[in-house]
Amino acid sequence: MASSLKSKPKVETPKTDVDVEMKEESPSKSQAEVDLLTVEDIKDHVIIIEKSVINKEPRFVLRVLRQLSSTRKRLNDAVLHHLIKVYLSDSYEFKSKLSGYFVSTESLKEEKTHVKSALTEIYVHLLVLIHLLDKNRINDGIPCAQALINKVMSINKPTVHLLGARCFFYYSRAFEMAGRLHEARTLLHGRLRTSTLRHDSEGQAMLLNLLLRNYIHYNLYEQAEKLISKTTFPENANNNESARYLFYLGKIKATQLEYSEAFKNLNQAIRKAPQNAAIGFKQAATKLLVVVQLLLGEVPERHIFRDQHLRLSLQPYLMLTQAVLAGDLGKFSTVLETYSDKFMKEGTMTLINRLRHNVIKTGIKSVALSYSRISLSDVAEKLQLDSPEDAEYIIAKAIHDGVIEATIDHSNGYMQSNDSADVYSTNEPLKAYHERIRFCLDIHNHSIKAMRFPPKSYNDNLEDAQKQREREQQDLEYAKEIAEEEEDGML
Repeated sequence: MASSLKSKPKVETPKTDVDVEMKEESPSKSQAEVDLLTVEDIKDHVIIIEKSVINKEPRFVLRVLRQLSSTRKRLNDAVLHHLIKVYLSDSYEFKSKLSGYFVSTESLKEEKTHVKSALTEIYVHLLVLIHLLDKNRINDGIPCAQALINKVMSINKPTVHLLGARCFFYYSRAFEMAGRLHEARTLLHGRLRTSTLRHDSEGQAMLLNLLLRNYIHYNLYEQAEKLISKTTFPENANNNESARYLFYLGKIKATQLEYSEAFKNLNQAIRKAPQNAAIGFKQAATKLLVVVQLLLGEVPERHIFRDQHLRLSLQPYLMLTQAVLAGDLGKFSTVLETYSDKFMKEGTMTLINRLRHNVIKTGIKSVALSYSRISLSDVAEKLQLDSPEDAEYIIAKAIHDGVIEATIDHSNGYMQSNDSADVYSTNEPLKAYHERIRFCLDIHNHSIKAMRFPPKSYNDNLEDAQKQREREQQDLEYAKEIAEEEEDGML
């Protein structure tokens, strides 16, 4: 008892209260401190850009562009007004106009204007344009974008290619938000020709994707197909642009009834997309992939509809898949009426309307497997068709396409199903294995093409190997000299 009584006072409950109070009392950073940190980060970006200009290495700019998404979230009027005042020289034509977009504040310490390269001025101008678009200031964004593009087009240096490609993206985005996307098409075409002549692979990839997006926005699929046939997408483009190009290509091929090519391109687009980001892109590509797969007569994999990022957005497409697999025309029509606005907004309504024939074919296939003989009127009733004549026409088309193996008795008005052949006695297994092998080889080839190495690293390795051979030669000569000395000593 005595020991238990002594142990009770050792319980120290107030410590937890003290810890909580310390956490609550930790002051949050003021807006001025946050702005100061943002300016310091952008100063580091400017240093990297200047290093890229001095060393003539465009890859340094890529580090800055990778942080652009986090930087744009911290931009505000005070930060941008400070950057314009510090990093844009007085000779910059659009400086006064850019300064007029933002109200000056005294939250940041004033600095003298630093004379920097044109690449730094383009970067600051790009930050201004991004902020205007994020704030939905379209009337200010379009002249700002036009001035930025004029500045980019006046410079012909390899270090500008990466940053210039991103500038063209936001230039097109500004016109798209204003509902005037067609006005940017002429300039993009001209710049694509210039980028091709200058071997600007990043610019080529970006401009080609922007033009395809422009055509698809206005449903100009024939012009988009002509553009693809007369251009070549650069092989050394980054994965994000490759994924966008494959997505647009898949959408164009699907619209032109080339479902096999569309399925292959959409699969590659999803595979090339970032694994832990670009959720919206994955959703759009997966929706189109599901519809194309259904048009091919295949069943989408179940795990696609269970993905945590895709489950909610793919719910209408899951119901659509269930209706197609069941061959239930009534359920298909109900899904189409319920989600017609959603399908129209996502641009898949045209392809989904084509699925009606697949629903009927699936229904005919299930009827042919279930009944050895069935009247045409019963087929029309089960498939919810208007008349036995419609059923007769659809059955004849299915027999011609090889969907079912059956014969039609026109005089008695019934369908006679034939015995199903063994699939392993046909070439279907061979075709399936061929498709899988080709898919694996494509993954291997794309993985090799996606490998990146620092510029001139191959020459460095050659120099290191040459030095190593010289050292080995010197070691051999030294060893021979020691051996000769030992032999002389032995004699």
